[in-house]
Amino acid sequence: MRVGRIPYINCYPVYGAIDRGIVPLDGELVDGVPTALNRRMRDGTLDVSVISAVEYAADASRYVLLPDLGITSDGPVRSVMMFSRRPAQELAGERVLVSKSSMTSVALLELLFEHVWRARPQFVPADAEIADVQAFGREPHEARLVIGDAALLLNTTVAGGDAGALAPRTGYVHAYDLGAEWKRWTGLPFVFAVWVAQRTADVRQALAVHGRLITSRDWGLQHLDALAAQASLATGVAKPVCLEYLSGLDYRLSYSHLAGLTEFFRRLVAAGRVPDGSLRFLPAA
Repeated sequence: MRVGRIPYINCYPVYGAIDRGIVPLDGELVDGVPTALNRRMRDGTLDVSVISAVEYAADASRYVLLPDLGITSDGPVRSVMMFSRRPAQELAGERVLVSKSSMTSVALLELLFEHVWRARPQFVPADAEIADVQAFGREPHEARLVIGDAALLLNTTVAGGDAGALAPRTGYVHAYDLGAEWKRWTGLPFVFAVWVAQRTADVRQALAVHGRLITSRDWGLQHLDALAAQASLATGVAKPVCLEYLSGLDYRLSYSHLAGLTEFFRRLVAAGRVPDGSLRFLPAA
């Protein structure tokens, strides 16, 4: 089977044992940023993949969720950040650069602006993985959504939730962690990504891949120290920061996670952004 994988370090705990040959996977791994994997699942060129939560809700009739597997946070996520020169409440009509690589992060940001910050900025698609602070000022804007490893790298310079450390080079004096903002707003965890299979995929093969991913995840959660060392080499972020980051994420879909996912989908359906928020899972063979 063709199995999608996001190359960010937040996927290390799920794929670490597979990459090391500890857990065999009868399939081909295909790397891609979230929107690329979304597109390949939509086109039918992948059988199983991690995808944006919003991509699932956008066409729930096409997919089935793999049980107990997701990328979630119950509070700060540290790798989905909006850096801003002004408070979010003051960004009405201003340009906010948003990710071209993550549908879920953009949808969450739009909900926060609408319901929490009560402002309507101009959302402009841009590079979301940029880590070069010198490049931040090349496009006119007041705020920028940064995701993935680049957000984690930039976030290491931020103290106490204030981006003042970035201000001398970028003008950003505010930092917003979208996982923390969702938790503050709803009291629920947030599910950024889910693993799905095509409804047309062979159920037994999909179940076999699911079992391997769960086994690999369980190994990864027991070896976060080794994965943090690997993540540090890949990103330049200090190993203790990588360890704290990976330890702060949850890779399950418990009842509380499903409550958060359902609430997110409910709000997207109410806003007319997705047609259906129903959760449908891969059936047992």
